[in-house]
Amino acid sequence: MRERPFGRTGRKVSEIGLGTWQLGTGWGNPFNHEEAIRILEAADRSGITFIDTADVYNGGQSESAIGDYISAHPDRFYITTKCGRRLNPHVDGSYTPQAIRGFVEDSITRLKSDHLDMVLLHCPPTSVFRRDDIFAELDRLKRDGKVSDYGVSIEKVEEGLQAMEYDISAIEVIFNMFRLKPLDELFPKAQRNNVGIIARVPLASGILTGKYTAETTFRAKDHRSYNREGKSFDKGETFSGVPYGLGLECAEEIKRIFGTDDIAPIAIKWILMHEAVSVVIPGASKAEQLEANIRAAELPDLSSEQMMKVRELYDSKLRDLIHPQW
Repeated sequence: MRERPFGRTGRKVSEIGLGTWQLGTGWGNPFNHEEAIRILEAADRSGITFIDTADVYNGGQSESAIGDYISAHPDRFYITTKCGRRLNPHVDGSYTPQAIRGFVEDSITRLKSDHLDMVLLHCPPTSVFRRDDIFAELDRLKRDGKVSDYGVSIEKVEEGLQAMEYDISAIEVIFNMFRLKPLDELFPKAQRNNVGIIARVPLASGILTGKYTAETTFRAKDHRSYNREGKSFDKGETFSGVPYGLGLECAEEIKRIFGTDDIAPIAIKWILMHEAVSVVIPGASKAEQLEANIRAAELPDLSSEQMMKVRELYDSKLRDLIHPQW
């Protein structure tokens, strides 16, 4: 597994990491602690050194499972966690320095550590990215030794551009074959500022595996059933904001471009072709899924013609829909 520099942290991390939204659980299924540990074991064996989690994933159980594993296997992973989505209501006014400090301390406890490698604000309202008091508290947490570094997880490119006015070390952003806007301004500015990029939702909620069809159904508690129009959270989190039918159409075109139905590793490799990306974080609800995802690390570089065809597909079918929203 190749490593890449992670922004201004001074650390290197595996170019493929592990996202843990669905750690030990398919969306809509109960959490399975034993399966979560098996996934972490598989990640460890494969050479993955980067884990992304959040205090709200599985009600804190994802953090707790990670804490159990790393307490028995120390110094294996660089762990990024996120905070803020537990606020109710999730509005600007709920964000206070005291709340952020409390979330950080709770995550430290669940992760069975004495500090966090990195904490990210978890897709807060856009106005929070201009809150001097919130970023000042993150600076204090860093000085106090509670966090080594901090950053932001964003929905919109403008949020990441604004956040770089502060001393952030990383930005987590949706970036995949269906989401090319970060290439315009966000990635170049991040490179100039030595800010790491964590590419999330790399498979567009599964459409970029190439396995879904118009007949595919999803469980009622799966966000791919209930959040297509953004009824519960930003609809960009679900299929990257692309209407399901259009996403299937684009996935079929990607299969033709690359001459294969197995496009998940290619979709991950496509992300890794961009040098601004520090790490990509596909998720896994079973160890076998993780092992399939890391095949991307073994693929040869994609050709300039293939990269150009993906750009042409985006420009012709998705740009006018996606670019203005995120």
